[in-house]
Amino acid sequence: MARSKNELQQALKDGAARKPNLVDGHDIFGSPLDVDPETDRKRWRLSDEAGRQTWHYLEDDHQVQLWPQSVADKYFLDLPTGLPTLPSPRSGLESINNALTFFSKLQLPPGNWACEYGGPMFLLPGLVITWYVTNTPIPRSHAIEIRNYLFARQNGEDGGWGLHIEGHSSVFGTAMTYVVLRLLGVSEEDKRMVKARGTLHKLGGATHGPHWAKFWLSVLGICSWDAVNPVPPELWLLPDWLPVAPWRWWIHMRQVFLPMSFIYSKRFSHPLTPLTTQIREEIYTRSYGSIDFLSHRNTISPTDNYHPKTWVLNVINWALVNVWNPYLRTQSVAQRAEDWTFTLIRMEDENTKYANLGPVNGPMNLLACYIRDGEGSYSVRRHRERMHDFLWMKKEGMLMNGTNGVQTWDTSFLIQAVVAAGLAEDPRWKPMLTKALEFLEDQQIRENCPNQSICYRQQRKGAWAFSTKDQGYTVSDTTSEAMKSVILLQRTPGYPTLVSDERLEQAVDTLLTMQNSSGGFSSYEPTRGSEYLEYLNAAEVFGRIMVEYDYPECTTAVVTVLSLFKKYYPHYRSQDIERVTQDALSYIRTAQRPDGSWYGSWGVCFTYASMFALESLASVGEKFENSERARRGCDFLLSKQMEDGGWGESYKACETGVYTHHARSQVVNTAWACLGLMEAGYPDRAPIERGLRLIAGRQQPNGEWHQEAIEGVFNKSCMISYPNYKFIFPIKALGMFAKHHGDMHWT
Repeated sequence: MARSKNELQQALKDGAARKPNLVDGHDIFGSPLDVDPETDRKRWRLSDEAGRQTWHYLEDDHQVQLWPQSVADKYFLDLPTGLPTLPSPRSGLESINNALTFFSKLQLPPGNWACEYGGPMFLLPGLVITWYVTNTPIPRSHAIEIRNYLFARQNGEDGGWGLHIEGHSSVFGTAMTYVVLRLLGVSEEDKRMVKARGTLHKLGGATHGPHWAKFWLSVLGICSWDAVNPVPPELWLLPDWLPVAPWRWWIHMRQVFLPMSFIYSKRFSHPLTPLTTQIREEIYTRSYGSIDFLSHRNTISPTDNYHPKTWVLNVINWALVNVWNPYLRTQSVAQRAEDWTFTLIRMEDENTKYANLGPVNGPMNLLACYIRDGEGSYSVRRHRERMHDFLWMKKEGMLMNGTNGVQTWDTSFLIQAVVAAGLAEDPRWKPMLTKALEFLEDQQIRENCPNQSICYRQQRKGAWAFSTKDQGYTVSDTTSEAMKSVILLQRTPGYPTLVSDERLEQAVDTLLTMQNSSGGFSSYEPTRGSEYLEYLNAAEVFGRIMVEYDYPECTTAVVTVLSLFKKYYPHYRSQDIERVTQDALSYIRTAQRPDGSWYGSWGVCFTYASMFALESLASVGEKFENSERARRGCDFLLSKQMEDGGWGESYKACETGVYTHHARSQVVNTAWACLGLMEAGYPDRAPIERGLRLIAGRQQPNGEWHQEAIEGVFNKSCMISYPNYKFIFPIKALGMFAKHHGDMHWT
């Protein structure tokens, strides 16, 4: 059976490229236009090969028999799992055991946990447009479910779509989603499309979209490149010593603008088809032929203009459009720039085994390879395969994840949660934790990138990536959390030593290269450029995107793991570790706001960062009883506790930088707040117990918690989901309380 299942998985992958493409907007599913087709959710399967997660649709009954649906498959698809109702818990530890009984069933064969990592609404359009213009086959099953997901996320009030699933309607979200639905066969006369088009027109039409929208629409051939502000590949020819050189930009910004500049230089546009000719008459407020696109380079709807372009950027763009491009840009310079940018694109592909950094540069790299290497090339074939790594299937349909997963990140936190609860030696959970340890051992990155300095990559030997080692990007807090989990388990009796001391030392070596002069730590690499580079932020919809910044969450994770490492390895680079730790602590103390909080850049928001900050201070002995900073952090958290005993913070806090209550308390926020208070040693159990009782009260009879509001964020304005947080942090909070205060009982 196992061999047959593996052979079936490979056959499905090999056969995907031979399925017919879905093009030209006909009613490709053969259904009436007012009826949405659906796939049979019982035929979907999630494959996990060493952390690489891809969804497959089984077309016939024989395939279904060869590859049975797992509990995890059923859970993700909101199908009955067959898991039993558990005895009603009467204490915190019983609640934890119920949660682990359920959550352990979701562990995948390599030892990791999976989940959707959705939220952003601008990812699927880039992929579908790339598929369309590169003649990449779109499986019928995927087309159906992408279409269903997009309609499921349509704003009910005005029919538009936002930057993310909880955001207000914008031109970016509405124009791009509308176009994709039309490419996937939805009629312009569908009442939902009529409503969406009305909202789009009220917002000004596609001419009022941000830079990235105009780029993708130009690639599709339904917008003129004249409307796109310049993305010159010549930037990559600038000397590295220049303050504006691209290697100084934040990694996501430079890896997006790298293929974007190559494509911009080629002015690639897909030839018009009857469908795209029709679409371009639908998305503007006037006839396509009458639009002066050049005059709309800087036109943008207020709903999209989160970070307005500066006068500096406007002057540079004017000079590029009116002087550089027509008079000074020679063919030889353009060719040199295109050649070098494509060389860097090739290095990115090879260094990530074509998984790429994320779901924005991945499709762009596919398109660049299609332009340069041709449709039948090895690079295009590898990219087409890898695009499926980003896709996720759920009840509402198929979405695109914000990376190729959160495998290492979530697995690390689950280990820590069980250890914090004092349950790592419980024989019920040792097999689960041993598999998780095996996964982390397998996912540690064992070598640096070839030509590391040439392609501007950070040292990575010994590090862990956020998702998988194939993706291969060092992340400071992921490395810290994975390393912490490995040490905790390997120091627990009964667990094997899979990661050697030498490999842990390699992880420390890499972490020590990542500190900024401020003492803080960024995400992927140290800050390379000045914050003044934000004057060149051309994305408009995101803030703090041009360079790496100090992040409390990253810094606190490094402090915590170095403190743990020093406990067991006191002689390895002790002076370096002490210096780095003290400088990091100085940053953490400085980053604390007057109200006692810390601003979170990767989770919602002040609650998230404050939890980590209080944990790191506690790891060096600073607690409520002896630290004024810890007391202020606790006072902040207590001031935000809601009447029902829980905490609930809105994503709006990320956008505004001001704590904003959610309309309802949230299980995840409540767990974070309780953990922060307990880490700091807050002496009064009562407010913590109130929060934990709220968490326990929302647990379901089968041991799970239901999904509530969105938990994550990036670049201040875009929210992203972490569905496993609702298991991990309640388990940790309930367990930590039981470990330090005794189990909490109720009737």
